[in-house]
Amino acid sequence: MSGHDEGGSGAVSLPVSRAFVVQFSADTLASANCFAGRVEHIESGRCRRFATLDELVAFVTSCLEEPP
Repeated sequence: MSGHDEGGSGAVSLPVSRAFVVQFSADTLASANCFAGRVEHIESGRCRRFATLDELVAFVTSCLEEPP
């Protein structure tokens, strides 16, 4: 993956404003494209439960599009 920095050299900026925690429920079955759980935006503390991958992506997108 381009721009991936596992070594911590600081070459890639990873601002907290773009950080999330995603927890998948026991009902998640990735092989069946079935995703459910909870996502939290680290900086704002906003969180939401999701029952589909589209709901997860919509929440992340809304957080990333907010002005700083």
